[in-house]
Amino acid sequence: MKALVYTGTESVEFRDEPDPVVTGSNEVLLAVDACGLCGSDMHAYHGLDARRVPPLILGHEVTGVIQNGARKGQRAIVNPLISCGSCDDCIGGRAHLCATRELIGMRMAGAFADYVVVPENSLLSMPDDMDVAHASLTEPTAVSLHSVNMAERVLHRPVSEARAVVIGAGAIGVLAALVLQSKGCSDLYLGDTGALRRKTAEQHGFGHVYDPLSNEPEAGSFDLVIDAVGSGRTREASSRLARAGGVICHIGLQDDAAGLDTRRLTLQEITFIGNYCYTTSDMVAASKAIYSGKLGKLEWLEHRSLAEGASAFADVHSGVAAAPKIVLFPSK
Repeated sequence: MKALVYTGTESVEFRDEPDPVVTGSNEVLLAVDACGLCGSDMHAYHGLDARRVPPLILGHEVTGVIQNGARKGQRAIVNPLISCGSCDDCIGGRAHLCATRELIGMRMAGAFADYVVVPENSLLSMPDDMDVAHASLTEPTAVSLHSVNMAERVLHRPVSEARAVVIGAGAIGVLAALVLQSKGCSDLYLGDTGALRRKTAEQHGFGHVYDPLSNEPEAGSFDLVIDAVGSGRTREASSRLARAGGVICHIGLQDDAAGLDTRRLTLQEITFIGNYCYTTSDMVAASKAIYSGKLGKLEWLEHRSLAEGASAFADVHSGVAAAPKIVLFPSK
């Protein structure tokens, strides 16, 4: 089969790889229809993720057609998060916190390929007429939905009445903004340092778009801050922007540099929430929100063939990709 293989820092190669083989009764072979390029794939590309060791096929935001078993021929969306199923967190519905959790495309082969093997219980049903590129957005949408759901538990007023800001106009940030809008949040700001992404955000109405380097909104004026970048600088910004009694949701994992103003968080009683992944229920809800059109037409997606994957990585790295999300297609 053809696959896009991460071979070293800032290096991916489109090449022939052995077809994956189903080895257990609980596994299925999936013919990949579409797979999105994630920020965590870029983290590996930059040589910053010790868990992703080259050579490795990356990619986990995937949908495709089942090739074996009772559901052969059906389209499916993959929940790429694999857990033990028996620990307290798994039993309690929080499999994303399982101590032995795995993710396809992390230590095991991912889906930037013609085929990928996944556990059968990772498959979510997909409507036959659902756009495959839209379906591949289910996983990142679930991340953003999970974050907003966590915030709603501790906000003092409904999201529809909140003043919110999202830092980062990549896919997670954009999807968080769309989820907030779908819940009635109209006083919404979206910041990004990239001019191309800001232009895309403005064209598609993701909120009041601003450049954090030149015109950051008023400090202490937001009920909800979502940091979809996760750098020292964005943690500093989150600490400034949150109002007294407000909420900061931290999704991004760009670096572990200092930046969070814990003194201000304490004195102003600001709630800080670390957000990681999603539950299975979040995945199901995300798929339904996408399919129903609740998050809009999703015309901001960029489609490329898997053979163009190396240029997709390079364009995101260089900041010349205007789209918040690039989706790769093996068949194109």
